[in-house]
Amino acid sequence: AQFMRRERMSELVYSGSKKLSRMPPRSAIVGFSVDNVYAIAELLRRQKGGAAVVMGALSPRTRNAQVELYQNGDVDYLVATDAIGMGLNLDVNHVAFSSLTKFDGRRMRPLAPNELAQIAGRAGRGMSHGSFGVTGEAAPLDDGVATAIMEHRFTPLKKLIWRNSNLTFATLDNLIHSLEISPKDDMLVKAREADDLIALKALSQMADVRARASDPKSVHLLWDVCRIPDFRGISAGEHAGLLEAIFCYLHQGGVVPDDWMARQVKRIDRTDGDIDALSKRLAFIRTWTYVAQRNGWVRDENHWREATRAVEDKLSDALHERLMQKFVDRRTSVLLRRLKQKEALLAEVNENGEVSVEGQFVGRLEGFRFRHDQDATGQEAKTIKAAAVQALVPHFHLRADRFYNAPDTEIDFTEQGGLMWGDQAVGKLVASDDPLRPQISAFVDEEAGADVAQKVTRRLQHFIDRKIAALFEPLFNLQRDEALSGLARGFAFRLVEALGIIQRGDVADEVKALDQDARSALRKHGIRFGQFTVFMPLLLKPAPTRLRLVLWALHAKMDEFPEAPPAGLVTIPTDVHAPAGYDRMAGYRNAGERAIRIDMLERLADLLRVEDSRGGFEAKADMLSITGMTLEQFADLMQGLGYAAERGERAKVRVEKPAPDATDAPDADAPEAVATATDAEAPAAEAEVPAAVDAPADADAQEPEIEVFYTFTWGRKPKPKQNAPRREGAPRGKGKPKGGKNRPDQNKAKSFQARPEKKDKIDPDNPFAAALMGLKKD
Repeated sequence: AQFMRRERMSELVYSGSKKLSRMPPRSAIVGFSVDNVYAIAELLRRQKGGAAVVMGALSPRTRNAQVELYQNGDVDYLVATDAIGMGLNLDVNHVAFSSLTKFDGRRMRPLAPNELAQIAGRAGRGMSHGSFGVTGEAAPLDDGVATAIMEHRFTPLKKLIWRNSNLTFATLDNLIHSLEISPKDDMLVKAREADDLIALKALSQMADVRARASDPKSVHLLWDVCRIPDFRGISAGEHAGLLEAIFCYLHQGGVVPDDWMARQVKRIDRTDGDIDALSKRLAFIRTWTYVAQRNGWVRDENHWREATRAVEDKLSDALHERLMQKFVDRRTSVLLRRLKQKEALLAEVNENGEVSVEGQFVGRLEGFRFRHDQDATGQEAKTIKAAAVQALVPHFHLRADRFYNAPDTEIDFTEQGGLMWGDQAVGKLVASDDPLRPQISAFVDEEAGADVAQKVTRRLQHFIDRKIAALFEPLFNLQRDEALSGLARGFAFRLVEALGIIQRGDVADEVKALDQDARSALRKHGIRFGQFTVFMPLLLKPAPTRLRLVLWALHAKMDEFPEAPPAGLVTIPTDVHAPAGYDRMAGYRNAGERAIRIDMLERLADLLRVEDSRGGFEAKADMLSITGMTLEQFADLMQGLGYAAERGERAKVRVEKPAPDATDAPDADAPEAVATATDAEAPAAEAEVPAAVDAPADADAQEPEIEVFYTFTWGRKPKPKQNAPRREGAPRGKGKPKGGKNRPDQNKAKSFQARPEKKDKIDPDNPFAAALMGLKKD
């Protein structure tokens, strides 16, 4: 044998340990198991965009496709087993070992320095220097080992592995014996038992095989069959069973039967499944490809060689695609390659705002901000953003021009102070010293450029200025009125400052100081001086109210803006968690559990003004109609406005049709309707009061229906609730009724039903009473 020495033309340097996330581009990471290789490739896909995979278990076609993927620059990383050290010339700058031990088929053992050097030597090419190191859980190399690899100094090999090549085929036992002969030279070491010898020994134990291998030709055929590689990596017994079948077919018929061969190939000819499934099928078909390549083993050699090769190629391509899908982010790899080439990138934005760069989906354009695909993380996200920003620059300018020329109807503000262009957020309002003149903060990516940002800001400022001027026109007219002077001008300033609504109690002195001329001048601008509120009715409409709340919350620097109440409601539930002043800005006034709209409150005040608020009054139908409330709700509202509400009960008036002869009908206000303490009238009273203990069983049917009523007085605190109603004949005013202790009905049993005479005192023909009773009944 002749040995030739070739000096390395570039330097190889040990760089120590590096994290996988800091691995430089054009690196090969070496693992020594399929699981380890796949795990590293998956990490590189997440952090670096992907990696090519090279393993000895791959078919040559799949391995070459993966190498091409790396060589073309689609990925910058290669993950491989020690197969990388055998006959592969790659543009690798750095080799990193993820482990320093391997399984050699029998045991885990550390890699020898020369084995490490064989793999590390892949780094660098020609005059390009290379480096090597470790990563992951691999311990740093000893200084001596690292130096030996860099200087290419290794312990000389003193022995070579040998197996006898001069085989004897006379008998099966002779063949096995010739394979187990030990070398006679001290420099040679007998090779360990190989797979073909293990298969031969297993088949020699089978009676049918031993019977067939009875002559040298049959023994030679058996040896050829035993040399079929175990591509599948299955157990020795299972592999021996397959070899037995092939040997029996060849020995008996001279060839492998076409129908049996076809069945074996057909069940493998599928490209569905994951990487593991495809890898197993690929290993199976490689066995039949080997069989088809042997001369004389199949009847139609050309057909079966083409058929098995076609299936192997199809499975190889499918496995390559699966490996790319699993371990390569195609999008990132394409974008990285184009970014390195420093060429202009082509971007497309569809009607939904989806952005594609070089045909790869990268994210969405929301207004003037790019949002990368949420599925992308780490290095992938950085690559996508870099490519998208570079490609979207012309789109930003075109979109800014279109936005600048868009009508105001396409732009709107939100209740949280945001500014929208259609359904896309393009900015927000920013508080200034004047609540009616807010500033703008545009949502524009920095990469879009200052020109785009300025154009978007100007357009938004024009929009909000025009919107405020249109919705608050009465306020601006009031502010610009030069005819106002003195107290009127000062009051106008207060009203503008309050955005058109002021509680009268807050400006009572100022209102009182205004003369009739000043009030008349202010009323010309639509200002209404109500009992509870001074306001401009035009500003209570839904659109001005919505904008007023936004401007008020913005000027108050609130973190969360309160929402405007639904349009058209007279009353709304009181929000106890709302900030102070919210009800006024919303156009309402809190009164108990509900808030009433201030214009309807003033209408109610007009009705209350004619009532006897000192002596007490009951709710009228118009009052309930204006507020749209039940009697209980109205009572709570009145208490919220400062009235005292005293609850009472009485017999409900039944409106009956008059008798045909109206002249004979008893007078509703007759004296007998009033209960007295005389003995003569007691039976009549008892007949009308069905609450006696000894009443007959059908007495309930005779009881009058009880209704609830409230008496409202101004400024009085509500009396404690009592079960008994006010005594009959007792005056409504303060003080005790005359008579004191000597009243004849003092010791009479108390009744919790309404007074009988009340029924007669109410005029059944009174339309207000009928309407009120109907409302209460509802």
